[in-house]
Amino acid sequence: MGKTMAEMQQEVDAYISQFKEGYFSPLSMMARMSEEVGELAREVNHRYGEKPKKADEEENSIEMELGDILFITLCFANSLNIDLAEAHNKVMHKFKTRDEGRWTKINTE
Repeated sequence: MGKTMAEMQQEVDAYISQFKEGYFSPLSMMARMSEEVGELAREVNHRYGEKPKKADEEENSIEMELGDILFITLCFANSLNIDLAEAHNKVMHKFKTRDEGRWTKINTE
């Protein structure tokens, strides 16, 4: 069974709490998140785009880049005392109500 969002936030908090530096500032985390999204874009471009990797480039994966983005997202949320499960619920409510008739559903009968 997978971890809950709360368990992931607690695990990250326990990891970060062992260091004197603690969480980075929101601006630093935003910069780090941007960097990680760029690394994900690079991997997606290598796999699905027209830009192959150079022979001397280290192997990386979309999975690991998504993991890095998840980690920094958890750090960012923890540093601002944001419950990501609650944030997810609010976003899903927004999409379910705002986009109710926007997309063609598979089962419309």
